[in-house]
Amino acid sequence: MELPLLQVGIAAALTALVAGGTVWKCRRAKIHSSDGNQEFFLAGRGLSWFFIAGSITITNLSAEQLVGMNGNQMALLAWWELAAVVGLSILALVFLPIYYRYNCTTTTELLEKKYNNKSIRSTIGGLFMLGNILIYMPIMLYSSSLFLKSMFGLDVPILLIAAILAVAGSAFAILGGLRAVAVADTYSGVLLLSMGTLVVFLALAAIGWDFSGIPPERLTMIGGNDSPIPWHTLLTGMVFIQIFYWSTNQTITQRAMAAPTLREAQKGVLAAAAVRLAIIPPMVVIPGIVSYKLYGDIDDHAYGQIAGALLPEYLTGIFAAALVTAMLAHFASVLNSTAALYVCDLHEKYINPRPASVPILSGIASVIFVLIAVALVPVYTDAQSIINLVQQLNGLLSMPILSAFIVGLLFRNVDARAAILAVIFGVCLYAYFSFVWVPLHYIHMMFITLWLTVGFSLTINRVVFGKKATFILSGRGKAVPTAAAQANGS
Repeated sequence: MELPLLQVGIAAALTALVAGGTVWKCRRAKIHSSDGNQEFFLAGRGLSWFFIAGSITITNLSAEQLVGMNGNQMALLAWWELAAVVGLSILALVFLPIYYRYNCTTTTELLEKKYNNKSIRSTIGGLFMLGNILIYMPIMLYSSSLFLKSMFGLDVPILLIAAILAVAGSAFAILGGLRAVAVADTYSGVLLLSMGTLVVFLALAAIGWDFSGIPPERLTMIGGNDSPIPWHTLLTGMVFIQIFYWSTNQTITQRAMAAPTLREAQKGVLAAAAVRLAIIPPMVVIPGIVSYKLYGDIDDHAYGQIAGALLPEYLTGIFAAALVTAMLAHFASVLNSTAALYVCDLHEKYINPRPASVPILSGIASVIFVLIAVALVPVYTDAQSIINLVQQLNGLLSMPILSAFIVGLLFRNVDARAAILAVIFGVCLYAYFSFVWVPLHYIHMMFITLWLTVGFSLTINRVVFGKKATFILSGRGKAVPTAAAQANGS
């Protein structure tokens, strides 16, 4: 089916408007730093709170969130967004002061300075890279392509749509760095939040605000044992999933580390938390619930189908532009952070400490990452629920990586090799829990994996490396910056 010319014209015009506004804003920006890494990957630490809030919001909210969460067609999935408010608050009040104290460009740089060892930085940075390239970027492309295919009834392969989106999204990251990504995020975010809210009201109007006939388990916020989020998982792994994602994940924290001051960064993060609390939960569940009443159980096709059915033709073009620009900016965000991890944590540590051109090196790496991500899109086409799959796969890396941060921040005298071995142990343990023996819900198993990994790290540190870890006690245990941190002006 061909798209009507009106829809194509509106979508193309708005997408071009966002791109043009991004170019205009970036050209007016001043160079804030002579450091190539900080200028390209942290926008020279010149982002205001408004662009930090906008970039963080859209870096998380894009097609895979809207498609995946609404694809469950139940209210319960709103817990991911409500719990995110806690994660963002912890980032603002706990982690950001530490990142700014140690003058970090990447989150993994903090690990290098806490453990006084570059190997742990490259190990964790490599795991973040693998997660982005093998999981997040392909899923992002797949879910965005699925939405466009469902909404407009396109009779073209998903892989072709994904390739087009990947090329367009890469341009922001490769040509403009974090500044272009953050500006595009914010502009597209205003459009997406407006249109997403409109879809919520149109969906409610379509059923006359009457939820009768919808099974109670689709409407409850208290999940049973066989639900995607059993209520008791909110007391175990959920909070640590949020801490990992919002406080240690390079893609998110990179925006928050790009402000001129800690206070400006905290304002941006807390503003993003307010948006997530007030606006986003209805967007990610109500259209899916309504689509269940109108069309039945249609999984990840729900959001695209209901948006296409309820929006007038001209608004369909606007909404397509909103989602496409948000997806492009989101893809660029993940790509930019992945390139930052490669350049700062791997290339400069082991190949060339002073590359001739950070933008060129980042661009070459980005092209390779994009080709891999596009090639992996077909792997995810058979997923019944894309959001549940993302969260489950996330556990392979999230809790083991978080254990290294917890041990590094809460204990002194821990050998970096113990933390690295513990991360490997945690990945294998969670893989066993996920694919061989599944005794409990995966969120519980993430919680168990985290603390078993922390315990493994401290045990190996003592038994194998002969070091006794010292817990940093409240009031007596302010972290003493290492020589490397002091050299960076912390």
